[in-house]
Amino acid sequence: MAGGGDDAAAARNKMVVLKRHVTGFPMEEDMEVVVGAVGLRVPAGSSTPAVLVKNLYLSCDPWMRGRMSKHDEGATAPAPDFVIGETMENYGVGKVIDSTHPEFKSGDLVWGMSGWEEYTLVYQPESLIKINHTELPLSYYTGVLGMTGLTAYAGVMEVGRPKRGDFVFVSAASGAVGQVAGQLAKIAGCYVVGSAGSDEKVDLLKTKFGFDDAFNYKSETDFAAALKRCLPDGIDIYFDNVGGATLDAALLHMRHGGRVVVCGMISQYNLEEPDGLRNMLCIIPKAVRVEGFNVAGYFHMYSRFEEEMARYIKEGKIAVVEDVVEGIESAPVALVGLFSGRNLGKQLVALARE
Repeated sequence: MAGGGDDAAAARNKMVVLKRHVTGFPMEEDMEVVVGAVGLRVPAGSSTPAVLVKNLYLSCDPWMRGRMSKHDEGATAPAPDFVIGETMENYGVGKVIDSTHPEFKSGDLVWGMSGWEEYTLVYQPESLIKINHTELPLSYYTGVLGMTGLTAYAGVMEVGRPKRGDFVFVSAASGAVGQVAGQLAKIAGCYVVGSAGSDEKVDLLKTKFGFDDAFNYKSETDFAAALKRCLPDGIDIYFDNVGGATLDAALLHMRHGGRVVVCGMISQYNLEEPDGLRNMLCIIPKAVRVEGFNVAGYFHMYSRFEEEMARYIKEGKIAVVEDVVEGIESAPVALVGLFSGRNLGKQLVALARE
C-alpha cells in the first residue's frame, strides 16, 4: 500500500462530460471533451481508502443511453442519470498508479466502473476487480472477460438454462453481448440463429462465431417470416437484446416451455413512446417464461466465469471481434454509432496500450 501525498506531480486529464440531457437519439454534440488536471497520488487525509487508476481502455455500451436522459423523480431507471457537466462513466480497464487500499498496489491491472476520462480516482475500490489473465489482451476485460461477457454468460447459462438440442435465437447477435451469448449456446449444444444489421455482420456470425444461421433484419420485410424460415421448428430460447418488433415476432415462434431472456431493448432506448407488444397472449398456452435480468446480480460468480471464459478463448471455442477507436476524443462518436449499428463487434476506446 502506498499513497497519500499532497506534493505529487499533476497530469493532464481529458474527460467526456454530458453537456445536456438527451431526448431521442443521442448526438456527439450532447457530449464534450474537456481538459482538467489530476494529481498522481491519492490525496492525503482521505477519510476512506482510494485507488488512482490510469485508464487504458474504456467500454462503450448502449446502456449508457439511459443515463443520458433526465428521468422524473421516482421513475424506474437502471442507474442514476448522468449529471450535466460531470464526467460520464462506464466500465474500463486500467493500471493502478497509486493506492491507499490494502488490496491494491501500484502496477496492478484492474477493471471495473470508471470515469470516461484518462485518470479516475476510485473511492469505492471494492468495485474494482484484479485482472488474472494478463496473457490475454487487456481489452478483452471491457468485453468478453468483463461486464458484457458476464452479461451473456448469466443470461444464457443462468436465465436461459440451455439444453442440448435447444433452438436458440439471438438478436443484435454481432454485438458485444450477442456474439458471446450465441457462442455459449453453441458450446451448450444448441442450434443457434442470430440477427444483425448488415450482410457483413451476418457473414461474421456464420463464419467467425459459428452460428448455424443468421439473417439481416434490415433487409427483411417480415420478422416472423424470417424466423419461420431460419427456425421452422420454433424457438426454445430467445436472447433478446433489442425488444420491439423483434421480440413481438419471436413470441409467435416460441416453443412450449420456451424461455425469453430479456437482456436489452436497444430499439426502444431513443423512443419517447416505446413500442407496444401485440403477441403477449402467446406466452400463456405455450407456458413461456419471460425473464429480465441485470448483470449486477451476478457478479458473485465472476471468478468462475473468468476462468471458464478464459479457457474457452484459449481453446478456440470463443472468438472475439472488437471495434476499437483511439483516444478519448473518439468516445462520443463511438457511443452515438452504437445506435445506428456502425460498430462491428465490441465497441471500445483505447487510451493507452500496455
